[in-house]
Amino acid sequence: MSLTINGEIPEATVDALVRLLPHDRGKDRALRWLLCFLLLLIGCQLALLVPALAPGRIIFRSAVFGASLLFLVIPGRGKSHPSAKLVPIILLILAAQVFHPNTNTIFSAVAQIALIASILAPLLWVARLPIQERTLTHLLTAFWGFHCLSSFFGLLQVYFPGRFQPPVSQVIGEMYHDSLKITLTSGADVFRPMGLSDMPGGAATAGMYSTIFGLMFFLTSKRSLVRAGALGGIAIGLFCIYLSQVRSVLIMTGICCCVLLACLAYRGEWRRTIFAGGMLAAILVVSFSWAVAVGGESVTRRLSSLIDDDMGEVYYKNRGHFLEDTINKQIPQYPLGAGLGRWGMMHRYFGNSDDLSSKPIWVEIMWTGWLLDGGLPLLLAYPAALAMACWFAWRVTISQLPGDLPIQAAAILAYNVGAIAVTFNYPYFIGQGGLEFWLLNAVLFGAVHFAKKRAAWESYLEA
Repeated sequence: MSLTINGEIPEATVDALVRLLPHDRGKDRALRWLLCFLLLLIGCQLALLVPALAPGRIIFRSAVFGASLLFLVIPGRGKSHPSAKLVPIILLILAAQVFHPNTNTIFSAVAQIALIASILAPLLWVARLPIQERTLTHLLTAFWGFHCLSSFFGLLQVYFPGRFQPPVSQVIGEMYHDSLKITLTSGADVFRPMGLSDMPGGAATAGMYSTIFGLMFFLTSKRSLVRAGALGGIAIGLFCIYLSQVRSVLIMTGICCCVLLACLAYRGEWRRTIFAGGMLAAILVVSFSWAVAVGGESVTRRLSSLIDDDMGEVYYKNRGHFLEDTINKQIPQYPLGAGLGRWGMMHRYFGNSDDLSSKPIWVEIMWTGWLLDGGLPLLLAYPAALAMACWFAWRVTISQLPGDLPIQAAAILAYNVGAIAVTFNYPYFIGQGGLEFWLLNAVLFGAVHFAKKRAAWESYLEA
């Protein structure tokens, strides 16, 4: 028989409820693991920019993915994100491809499976950490801060040509260097802003994230200094997007911001929606004028094609024909996949290009990569996991959870929409972008799960 307190609540029940309270030790443990992982991810990216470390590029590129797999040994139990249910199915589909007659080499096949498993791994190991609302806020702050810093370096690379520019990735041949440069109003020819990456135009991605999450912090923070910093991050991010001349990223940034503001309006917060939308529109105009003043015709000429030409035609000329080939040619040719290790960095590092029965296949968009790696089964399973992540973020957005969680969920939903849009332009989920996607969504789920448990505890005690 269990003891009671005041003749009402069983002591065992109280003990169980007390364990749901926030504990500094648990909070520190989760935050330590997550910040360690994020710092490793950032550190490996920065190491690629140091010429002296060039011989170890493969180590730095793979270290964070190896760490994601090692984090699976983190002790603990917890409820996993809904998308985690599809992880075993995705891995089984990939494992079956090892026996495909056109799989390249066993090493490239195993490496491809390990890479995809490491990208999905946060769905599993984050669930073992005692995530709280503060944990999510700290992680989003660190994530946003890094991308703001990357955007700021993109700004410096334009204003001080050659001084803050990292070495260009060896993947890009020297013959393409001139096409990746812009001519400033000062007459200087510079690479498109790279930010803290080794790819010309790489600052555009950082600009997109600094804009999305900058808008989120502007909406959620009550501190004037943070709100001013958020607006500054948005302005610099948009400046980098304009000068990077990556039109698809500009469109995606606009879509993501519209999604975030639409979520806010759906919640009935019209005053905040109108105010934030007005501020964003003003910054769009100011940052564009700023970019034109620095970049001149190189900015207006590139972006004018979005207005002068049909957007569908612009996409088709650049990436749309790859999607068309995937649907019309490659799906009938590879309905059950083309075998593993036939594209991407795993083929480059571990594959055999001389195998005539398993020739390398060029991949420009993620949908082609999914088809080659697992055929129609993977082409259905992976997007289903993405849809579940979006659905969960949407449900949190329209919920009545206390604090900043609904707005943070709206920002992550907007980020998710942007990431999915990128799959039609780039194989986003086969690298660091995919890892960050599942990390943020898994931490959001953990924070929401904890908030619901705490609300249940408080309601029980009040009753």
